[in-house]
Parts: sequence; C-alpha cells; structure tokens
Amino acid sequence: MTAFLQALASGLALGAIYGLIALGFNITYATTKTFNFGQGAFLVPGSLVGVSLLLLAAGKPHFGNLTQAEMTMTAYVLATVASVVVVGAIGIALYYCAIKPFVGAGGLNWVLSTIGFGIIMQNSALAIWGPASIAVPSPLGSEVWRIAGAGIRPQEVLIAVVAVAVMVGLDIVLRKTRFGKALRAVAFNPQAAAIVGINVEMIVIAAFVISSALAGLAGILIAPITTASVFIGLGVALKAFSAAIVGGLTSPRGCMLGGFLLGVVEALVGLWRAEMREITIFLLIIIVLVVRPGGLMGARSVEKI
Repeated sequence: MTAFLQALASGLALGAIYGLIALGFNITYATTKTFNFGQGAFLVPGSLVGVSLLLLAAGKPHFGNLTQAEMTMTAYVLATVASVVVVGAIGIALYYCAIKPFVGAGGLNWVLSTIGFGIIMQNSALAIWGPASIAVPSPLGSEVWRIAGAGIRPQEVLIAVVAVAVMVGLDIVLRKTRFGKALRAVAFNPQAAAIVGINVEMIVIAAFVISSALAGLAGILIAPITTASVFIGLGVALKAFSAAIVGGLTSPRGCMLGGFLLGVVEALVGLWRAEMREITIFLLIIIVLVVRPGGLMGARSVEKI
C-alpha cells in the first residue's frame, strides 16, 4: 500500500507536467491546426534560463551548481516568471519563423519547420550551457515528507499544485473571458471571427506564446527532479503529445486528463516492471484510439497528420 501511494504521488506530479505540455499542444492545434513538434526543446530554456538566473543572482557563472541555501522560494518564483516570459517570447519567433509561412498553404511543411526550430533551439542551448546536467535543489528542501507511510518529495507536491492551479486558471480564461471566447471563435472559424472584428493573427500569436510558456513552466518545475539539461525535453514532450492524443486533442480538459492518466499509469506500471512502462503506455494509446478515435474527451472526428 505504501509503495502504491508513493507511485501514485509521483505519477500525479509527472502527469501534471504532461498535462501542462499537452494543453499547449491543444491550444496551437485549436487555433492553427498545427502542432509544435519542437515543443520538447522549449523545456530546455525553461529550465536552464531559470537556473542560470539563480546562479547569476548568487554571484556565480551562468553554469554550475546551486546550493540549497541559494535556492529560496522567492528566488525560485522570480526565476520561474522570468523563464516563462523568455520562453513565451521564443514562441512568437516560432510562429513567425516556422508556422506563419505555412498556415493555410496545405501540406505538412510546418512539421519539418517546427522540428527544425526545436533542433536549432536545442543546439543553441548546447552551445551556451554545454551537455552536462545541472543539479537543481528544490525550494522546499530535500527532506522527504511522509504521508500514510509513503515518502513524497516536496517538489512533487509543488509541481502538482502549480500545474493544477495553472490548468484551472487557463480553463476559466478559455471559457469565461473575452480572450477565451475570441480564441474559441478563431478555432471554430477564423474567417467568421475576422468578420466580427477579432484580430485573428494576434489571437494565434497569443496561442503560441501560451503554449510555449507552458512548456517553459514545465521545464523549470521539473528541473529539481530530473536536473536541468539540454536533453531534458524530448522524452517528456513525446509522452505529453501521447497524453493529448489519449485525452482528446480538441479538448483542453481532455488533454489535462490524459496527462494525469499517463503519468499515473507510468508510475504504477513502474512498480511492477520498469521496462514495461513504455509498452503499457503505447498499448493504452492504441486501445483508446481504436475505441474512441478522438480521444477520451475529444471530438470523434480528428484530422490526421
């Protein structure tokens, strides 16, 4: 039972990360019917920019190791905000360089352009920070919390709390605000949205900023668990994309559900046999797509790429 609770806690934290990134896939798909296949690379500046700012604030070079004393909650929050802003701004560059030239042109040129943008960004990070990983202490300390006998890391709780708060906040924004209604109008019919006075391009740019910022947030949140590294993103982004498929690409809530589902399944299967995690996850994806091609909460008809 203790091992089950421990795996459940880890799975929820991991699933929260998947859910954040999957929500980013949903937002760009809804507005432009495209994905950012370089989304994983956006975790890299999300983690490394924040860590470098913390190091510089401590009077150290941009690359090195942080001590626990140098990682306070205030510094971590400020570094997180800065990382999200920087990665959100990179999302604007992504839109103009890799998406806009191909929107409405048909074909799949944007697939290669987004992958290429991600590779350029990852290799630029490699030139700045090098290949070595940076160990990042949690702002809540390294002491393991005991809940019903299960050992839970404070950072896992922080990830789950922050991710759920961001998801709930975005859900409210998308459903209750003028911006959310404009975004949904653009997703439904951009031409009609333009006729009623909505600035379609600005809404699409905002969608890419939000999507990129979510990946950046995921990067800085997960850094104290996985370390900050140039190679942090690919595996996480692949699972997040799988979560979006399982939950339903057309449904923001479905993407969140898919993230938590895959995170928990991955952690629980890992209790049994670690090498079975990937097999189980992708078997689950195949089964879900056979039974519900649009995902658990998505529309039944989804355009294939």
